[in-house]
Amino acid sequence: MTTSTRMRITAVTCVKNEGPFILEWIAFNRLIGVTDFLIYSNDCTDGTDALLDALAPWGVIHLPNPARGRNYQMEALKHAARQPVVRNADWVWIADVDEFLNIHAAGHDIPALVAACGTPQAISVSFQFFANDGVDRFQDAPVIGQFTRSHNPDLWCADTTLEVKTLVRRDFPLRYYGAHRPFAKATAAASAWTDGSGRAVPARFVEASTPQWIRRFPVAGARDHATLNHYALRSLESYLVKIDRGDVNREGRAFDDRYWRERNDPAWQDLSIRRYLPALETALSEMKQGRLARLHDACVRAHRRRAADVLRDNATAALRDHLRALPAWPPGELDLARDLGLMP
Repeated sequence: MTTSTRMRITAVTCVKNEGPFILEWIAFNRLIGVTDFLIYSNDCTDGTDALLDALAPWGVIHLPNPARGRNYQMEALKHAARQPVVRNADWVWIADVDEFLNIHAAGHDIPALVAACGTPQAISVSFQFFANDGVDRFQDAPVIGQFTRSHNPDLWCADTTLEVKTLVRRDFPLRYYGAHRPFAKATAAASAWTDGSGRAVPARFVEASTPQWIRRFPVAGARDHATLNHYALRSLESYLVKIDRGDVNREGRAFDDRYWRERNDPAWQDLSIRRYLPALETALSEMKQGRLARLHDACVRAHRRRAADVLRDNATAALRDHLRALPAWPPGELDLARDLGLMP
């Protein structure tokens, strides 16, 4: 990765029972320039909380989720905005543990992305959902190396717009952090807010003028310098455990067959994030020593036990078989691809 003036970059996330995946996410984000982590957890039963506590030497601040209502993530973000590790950061990166910022700009780290985009006050990077692609069993190995296929990056289901996550600079005129983008005290200049290609984001997105424009915008041409790889499904076993756990960010969200179909499109192979694998594997081997290794292994065992337990339920076993049998094309995408002349 590039050698550059050291930025203070704080990543903020919320977790519940993500123990097997924590070390990879921390190690990866450190590789791309994140210096500090503020991680909120709630109701963990797999050892995630103990693992996070042990990660303090790697820049991790672990706090219980302060939410008193049902919108766990937004209450945590409101709390995070007041914390010194966020207030004193040059940049803040809010993302989930299944999301990896894949930086294409030369240097492949956040300072390189900032420079490539012209040092704006915010950079919104478009999602790319990576498919399960027939992987049934959980493996204790880097997720970014296991899953390599996704939808066409410019299409998702019946739409040509995609959600984003946003890097926010300290001087952004912040009113409050959203999970996908910041909201400004007053309308921010579009020229100071770019997409992943360094282009000004649409004014309607800056203004959040309608629900459609709050957290997404057209994706074509928006990925020259970075993509947000989203591994929402991972293995089928891990997906079933995710259903059992429920959404960490808000109550009542269903991870059902539609959620699966919308994200399990293997039409496109993208190996670009594998550029990080050698350095990531070295970093993980250095981290998986002593107490951290024991805590990580305990999380892995808990994950495997839970996967076995949920499959003893006949309805869950039937859901597994149903998900395996679903078609690869997500709802609406085949018709859209034909309309755009991408399919015969």
